[in-house]
Amino acid sequence: MELDGKVAVVTGGTRGVGAGIARSLVAAGAKVLLCARRPPELPLPGTEFIQLDVRDGEAVRRVLTALPRLDILVNNAGGAPHRPLAPADAEHHLRVLELNLLAPLTVSLAAHRHLRRARGSIVMIGSVSGSRPSPGTAAYGAAKAGLEHLARSMAVEWAPQVRVNTLVVGMVRTERSHLHYGDADGIAAVSRTVPLGRLAEPTDVGAAAVFLASDAAAYISGASLLVHGGGERPAFLDAAGAAAVPGHKES
Repeated sequence: MELDGKVAVVTGGTRGVGAGIARSLVAAGAKVLLCARRPPELPLPGTEFIQLDVRDGEAVRRVLTALPRLDILVNNAGGAPHRPLAPADAEHHLRVLELNLLAPLTVSLAAHRHLRRARGSIVMIGSVSGSRPSPGTAAYGAAKAGLEHLARSMAVEWAPQVRVNTLVVGMVRTERSHLHYGDADGIAAVSRTVPLGRLAEPTDVGAAAVFLASDAAAYISGASLLVHGGGERPAFLDAAGAAAVPGHKES
């Protein structure tokens, strides 16, 4: 199996995308430790849960340095509420930056000694929000942009012992999708905006994480792998199509 005998830590791995990544790592042969504030709502066979708030630097260092071995780190914990910039003060936005940018740095630094010894791999879970405007989640988008840049710099500083890459993830169908996209009709409508015609499943992200963590990606570091189903159809194409003169064709 691709990751047989490897030990992996997945932050925020108890639900949604993190749970999908954890399942994929287990299926590939890894022993998976889930680090999150709350235990999984549903059993995740092959995993072990460690209660941990990744924003607590002292606790992160205590937990990770005590591990006997670590080969793979997946920095998945993150997220943000919908919050327009102006109504909130900077301190509220800072909390989003702490979770989505500072926490992955904290966890990576705490894991560095283990990963260096194991010649291991870090997979950052980024977002398409880091490369396009993100109204309502601007701090989140800024954090994810910073995370991608951090990964590229980390990949250079920690080479050749540790590989570091980013999965740039688009829309994913999880147990909480209705909070973002509405009912089944809303999810179907959003799915039609994706070139591949559907939202990602958590295991789609998990399969990509397994690839980057495995020897199949042994010469890949400092890279950003897009997992977004082809991206977003440019709005101008639909607008131009609606405004086109019937029967007119460019030569």
